Amino acid sequence: MMAQSAVEMRRWGGPAIVTLAAMAALAALTADAAARQERPAPPTEATAPRDAGEPIMAIVSIKTQQVTFYDAEGWILRAPVSTGTTGRETPAGIFAVIEKDEDHHSSLYDDAWMPNMQRITWNGIALHGGPLPGYAASHGCVRMPYDFAEKLFDKTRIGMRVIISPNDAAPVEFSHTALFVPNAEAVAAAPARAETLAREAEEAAKTADKAKKAAATAARETASLTASLRKLEWLKTRADAELAFADKTLAAAKTDQAKARVGEQKQKAALKAEEAGTQLDTAKAAKSKLDVAAAKDTAKAAQTKKADTAKAASEAKLALEPVSVYISSATQKIYVRRNTHKSWPDGGEVFDATIEVPVTIRNPDKRIGTHVFTAMARNDAGLRWTAVTIDNGDDAKDALDRITIPQDVLHRIAPTALPRSSIIVSDEPLSRETNYRTEFVAVLNNQPQGGFVTRRPSVDVPVASGNDWGNDGFGFFFQRNWNSQPGNTRPRAGQYNQPMQQRWW
Repeated sequence: MMAQSAVEMRRWGGPAIVTLAAMAALAALTADAAARQERPAPPTEATAPRDAGEPIMAIVSIKTQQVTFYDAEGWILRAPVSTGTTGRETPAGIFAVIEKDEDHHSSLYDDAWMPNMQRITWNGIALHGGPLPGYAASHGCVRMPYDFAEKLFDKTRIGMRVIISPNDAAPVEFSHTALFVPNAEAVAAAPARAETLAREAEEAAKTADKAKKAAATAARETASLTASLRKLEWLKTRADAELAFADKTLAAAKTDQAKARVGEQKQKAALKAEEAGTQLDTAKAAKSKLDVAAAKDTAKAAQTKKADTAKAASEAKLALEPVSVYISSATQKIYVRRNTHKSWPDGGEVFDATIEVPVTIRNPDKRIGTHVFTAMARNDAGLRWTAVTIDNGDDAKDALDRITIPQDVLHRIAPTALPRSSIIVSDEPLSRETNYRTEFVAVLNNQPQGGFVTRRPSVDVPVASGNDWGNDGFGFFFQRNWNSQPGNTRPRAGQYNQPMQQRWW
């Protein structure tokens, strides 16, 4: 065969060699073009060709090093990012903006400048302006172009959803019977109802304070009268004894002069006894009018009404805010949070967390995935929803099919559900970083978390509660790492490559 090939080559000579060389070159060019086609173009900054609304969510793709911001109608801004490097990876999961600082300097990394910082965890994960070398290079934060971060800073608000996905993800239009359907009349009446209940709560608080002061005054006066009664009873007893002694002395008197002197003493003793008796009777009558038990009962009833009206006013005020719901198959619980907009001295705003109850999930041992359902805007049906999936398991519809939300929770939430409300379904428990100054924080345990676990967690933090001893009806109690999620558990089996979702705009 080799001899035959040599003969053929000699037969065809130079033209054959040129042809083979051309074919080889063409094959190389084709392979190179295919390789270039497989490599995606690096992300660049982009702005949607329309008027943008307020950002509702941001989705960071660790795979493509890109962040996309969405308003109610679709994407509005895109930019390249630089996430955490190996060993300090940015955690994939669910977050929300909890603090903003236009001129932030790091307390962890030599006072490094992090302009237009938007914090998503209190242990130091944030979106901020920074250098972008074209690959993951941060210590766990999400760096954005400096100009992009500055342009974005004033557009976002505390509570904006931030989704960090290991792969590309985007919101898709979604509908399901489990999603909240608000009542138009309830939504319209909510502001007036909140105002009315706030006034009632204020009046109840004033009444309770007056009743409390009256009960305290009655208790003090009763104690004072009791002491006075003891003294007056002693004085009356003494006056009666002096009068009896005067009677005995008068009977024993022999002369008119002695009788006259003793008679005068008896008259004075009688007046003194009569005055002591009058004072004693007056004090007894005054004490009988002071019903301390009744005053205490009145104060207790007023305090109960104060607590009840404060709770009602609090819930009515919260009904004016978007609601966030987190359903965890790991804990078999449903959690509800709303921003109270109550500033905390150490920074950030307080989130109410008064609802935390068991939830029914069919086939609880089967993976459900991690899905974020967001009410983007109002429509004729009530709310227009989207879904974002960032972890494998059931698809979004099947995930909701498996969940039964308690009716009392639905009754408290659904009638006044507003745009920007959300329902998160996940196999993950809430992270240890979920506390009184955060919305929900949950990280995917099958993804690297180096930039998260190397940071000191928040511990012994006050969590919002329904106790009526804080301002505006929002109280706090200290609790250590509630529903704590381990910082670096063994990854689950079954890594996956999430397919691109069909975009909804």
